[in-house]
Amino acid sequence: MKEPHDPHRLGMEGEQIAADYLVKKGYRVIERNYRFHRNEIDIIALHGRTLCFVEVKTRLSSAKGHPAEAVTVPKQHEIIKAARAYLALYADGECDCRFDVVAIQVQHMEQQRISAFEIDHFTDAFWA
Repeated sequence: MKEPHDPHRLGMEGEQIAADYLVKKGYRVIERNYRFHRNEIDIIALHGRTLCFVEVKTRLSSAKGHPAEAVTVPKQHEIIKAARAYLALYADGECDCRFDVVAIQVQHMEQQRISAFEIDHFTDAFWA
């Protein structure tokens, strides 16, 4: 009998895959799971001189569409609120910022772990 997947664990594993992917692409991850009230940013990373606020979506199937489609306008507003709070606390002067989405479509699970996946990285996915 197949065990149900824990969505929280799947999300955390997807975020680790995304962080590893970004590092391989030359990003420097500076914060993970930054929270401002009930809003969260999965990954904050520097790409060159650009501060990137990255939302990660991981899906086991395409039944509900592509994972990136889950980054709805209300979700974007939550991410923007958290990004503004982060900038108010930690940014020293003006900096270039952007919002990215990393979408992970799981292709295979092995013993409740992601063993094969497809990853899409959308830079400048939305704007404040």
